[in-house]
Amino acid sequence: MNIRFEYLYRDAGNFKNWGEVILVNRHGHDVNALEQRARQVLIDQEYFDADKARVPNLNFKDHIEALDHGWHEFHAFTSTVAETSDPEGRDIAEFIGHLEQASTI
Repeated sequence: MNIRFEYLYRDAGNFKNWGEVILVNRHGHDVNALEQRARQVLIDQEYFDADKARVPNLNFKDHIEALDHGWHEFHAFTSTVAETSDPEGRDIAEFIGHLEQASTI
C-alpha cells in the first residue's frame, strides 16, 4: 500500500486550500507510527514549509505577505492503493526526512 499525505494551507482569514501527495511505502510502515514520527518533527506538531518539503505550495494567488504566512499544516497519512503522485518518487521514510528539514525555523 502507498501512503497519502494530506495537508493544507490556511490563510489569515482561515480560508483553506487542500492538497495531497501519494508516496511509495516500500517497507510497509504503519500509518499511525508515521503520523507519530511526523508530529515529532513538525513545528508545534503540525506545521512545515511546503517548499522545503518539496510538495506543492498551496498559497492562494492573492497571498498577502503582511497578513498571510508560509507555513502549511499536516492533516493525515492514510493508506491507499492509488498510484504515486510524488514527482520525485520518494519513499515515505525519505519524505519524513524532508518534513523534518521543512520544520526548522
